[in-house]
Amino acid sequence: MLSAAEDGLEAEELMRRLALWLMAVLMALLPVGASAQNVADPALRAKADALVAILDGRGAYDAYFAASFREKVPKAQFATIAETLKATLGAPQKIETLTATSAWSADLTVGYARGTASVRLVIDPAAPHAATGLLITGTAPRDDSLAKLEAEFRALPGASGFGLYALGNGKPEPILEYRADVAAPLGSAFKLWVLAELARQVAADERHWADVVKVGAPSLPSGVLQTWPAGSPATVQTLATMMISISDNTATDTLLTTLGRAKVDAMAEAGAGSVPVMTTREMFALKGDPALMKAWIAGSVDERRALLVDNAVKIATTKLDPTVFAGKPVAIDSVEWFASPSAMAGLLDRLRGADATTRAVLAVNAGVDPAIAKRFGYVGFKGGGEPGVLSLNYLVQAKDGRWYAATGNWHRADDAVNEVRFAGLMGRALALLAAR
Repeated sequence: MLSAAEDGLEAEELMRRLALWLMAVLMALLPVGASAQNVADPALRAKADALVAILDGRGAYDAYFAASFREKVPKAQFATIAETLKATLGAPQKIETLTATSAWSADLTVGYARGTASVRLVIDPAAPHAATGLLITGTAPRDDSLAKLEAEFRALPGASGFGLYALGNGKPEPILEYRADVAAPLGSAFKLWVLAELARQVAADERHWADVVKVGAPSLPSGVLQTWPAGSPATVQTLATMMISISDNTATDTLLTTLGRAKVDAMAEAGAGSVPVMTTREMFALKGDPALMKAWIAGSVDERRALLVDNAVKIATTKLDPTVFAGKPVAIDSVEWFASPSAMAGLLDRLRGADATTRAVLAVNAGVDPAIAKRFGYVGFKGGGEPGVLSLNYLVQAKDGRWYAATGNWHRADDAVNEVRFAGLMGRALALLAAR
């Protein structure tokens, strides 16, 4: 990512265009079988080296990319993005690193004059080995610093906050903070409260990871459990894994109900989070019903708890409307889950001290560029968002054994937030931690 102070609107435009590109890219199916894994075929290395000329506008686009890719990303669109990258990062110079993920795919670091781009490349195993997939997963300036990172957080439109913390025997020790004590909407990152309460109950021998429960009332996606037969059995470990790794809303609601709202509320309150902790279905129902939403906004904590109890049948049976989230942000300052970056760091530290299963669940989806994740010994992640809201939270262990938390949020009531831009900022934060 580039410094907003240095590049102004160019950086924002770059991220917008990259977001469009990410959605368009067709990733090829990787070959499986007897061929050696994680060893690049010579054709892959040659294709990677040739990418520099393509990004510089000197290569033959039609010859480099397969037809399947060219259909998704027309030459003119590719040229626009390549030129925007050059305008902000300088001229592409060389492939600085190549990490094979199979004989025919690799994660690359492309060196530019003023920065780097992380790229995932996939080629056809058959000659002439045309590129079938190209995915930019992040950009970074040369000589990045915490000061540059903070400047870009401050430049985000709307409101944002973040914190980087060293974790040890006491409270999280701040490395860098910006609005870290200001509560902000979390989106699905509230699910970390549910995971923490489940871990507490397991540690207290009140529950076991192998306990089987019935899947509850379906919520809206994300997730897959909403499509399962009603009452399907699942272990609490399965539910927790789906809740964290793919943010399954139905798994979340089932766990929250199983653990008990009062206990999840207590966990949230202990970490300076908002209560009552809604299920995802309750949140969807409130935002889709103007009368319920108005009552929620006007209510105290006790009145909100009573509202959920009094309307439990209505909320459980109402047909949820996914189009509520198809446009502008809706009540993100009131019908949401809230906590500050410093509070989320404390929660991540609590999860660090939980059992190995808890940490394994948190690490299924690293939520960051693989090239950055490989610089750590452990990466745990949970993000969350809806239109106008984004929260990303990481628990990481450096290869020298030191632990850190990185947590950030960005929200605006007037428009959507740029997920690619924000993910790039948090990726840079992690890279800076890895370099400490």
